[in-house]
Amino acid sequence: MSVSQQVFLRDAMRRLNLTRDVFAARIGVKRRALDTWLLPEGSQEARGMPEVVTRFVTEIVDNEALLKKYAQSAQSGPLRNRIATGGKHQLLSVDQFSRESVEELFRIADLMQPIARRQKVSRVLEGAVLGNLFFEASTRTRVSFGAAFCRLGGSVCDTTGFTFSSMAKGESIYDTSRVMSGYVDAMVVRHPEQGSVAEFARATNIPVVNGGDGPGEHPSQALLDLYTILTEFSRLGKLLDGASVAMVGDLKYGRTVHSLIKLLALYRGLKFTLIAPAGLEMPEYIIEQASKRGHVIEQTASLEAGLPGADVIYATRVQKERFADEKMQGYTAEFQVNKAIIDKYCRPDVVVMHPLPRDSREGAHDLSTDLNEDPRLAIFRQTDNGIPVRMAIFAVLLGVEGLVQHSLRDVTWSPPSHVGPDDSVFHGID
Repeated sequence: MSVSQQVFLRDAMRRLNLTRDVFAARIGVKRRALDTWLLPEGSQEARGMPEVVTRFVTEIVDNEALLKKYAQSAQSGPLRNRIATGGKHQLLSVDQFSRESVEELFRIADLMQPIARRQKVSRVLEGAVLGNLFFEASTRTRVSFGAAFCRLGGSVCDTTGFTFSSMAKGESIYDTSRVMSGYVDAMVVRHPEQGSVAEFARATNIPVVNGGDGPGEHPSQALLDLYTILTEFSRLGKLLDGASVAMVGDLKYGRTVHSLIKLLALYRGLKFTLIAPAGLEMPEYIIEQASKRGHVIEQTASLEAGLPGADVIYATRVQKERFADEKMQGYTAEFQVNKAIIDKYCRPDVVVMHPLPRDSREGAHDLSTDLNEDPRLAIFRQTDNGIPVRMAIFAVLLGVEGLVQHSLRDVTWSPPSHVGPDDSVFHGID
């Protein structure tokens, strides 16, 4: 088998659209055995999958009519061509993806997991240089993109802050983009104005990734969020089709939810509950786009009314830096997502997410820190998933995804068994 058994099994379940319970029953094994085969290599409870199971699963997948669709998709060319925008290998919006192409990207992200988990090393981007152009404050996104590029063997040049760039001297976006294109092999751009990253992209032929354009989109964040949801649901034995997703907070300026609801809408039969204070509701054009796919969409300003029945709670920070005339009326302490309200209104298997940073200051009423040691809180698993997903994005845009599997070698240092001292047992690295 050319891929790890974990990737092989997750891919089979995705392609067959089966939960762990149903998949285990279909191949005639106990759920517990399947769980041990899916644990990361190096985990004390991980077990090797018998060869007879490998052959049986392969036979099942090969007999599925679904594979015709995958074969046709593969015949249409590399993924980088199928998600291209304007004929260029760039990532500006989640609108570039179909359900098939996004799940193909996730299969590549699965291949990146041993590298992201510090177990393997790859140098497929050795010699390539990434330009991180961040004209707006960022910690996670900037460092995550840089780390992802470096873990594939590349190097990174950072520009942070508008006042420290030549644009503060009046240089145009076109000139900045064209000049940087002569220095680097790919760019990640974050800018406070919606549509600005598309301007950068029009001025160059090198790969450009939208790292966030004001209140517009944040495609890589939405991709890692969807990847996290699918991973969490796989652990819980649930399918995304038919799920209920509650989005909470600033849905007007929260670009992460703008991109995420578009990606989730590629799946079937979802219920979206949009919970926002007055004046910070989801833009109507995004609601209309999701509605056209037949999903149920409800809007409320009450956590008590919106949270019951949710499979996923996606909380967001209020984007005060983007306010014009809006006031904070209605965003009171009763709007905070905390352990008490989740215990009262949600099921034990709810998945709680947040794109971070969360505002932990008094009176912020953001996602509460009293959930930090609760296994339902997935925010750190979510941020960790940003590395393999962004590695997959770079590998696809630069056309090296087919080289990764054969380039792997063991790390020479000793990585920690858990990244954080308080990580829950569900973290996936234990």
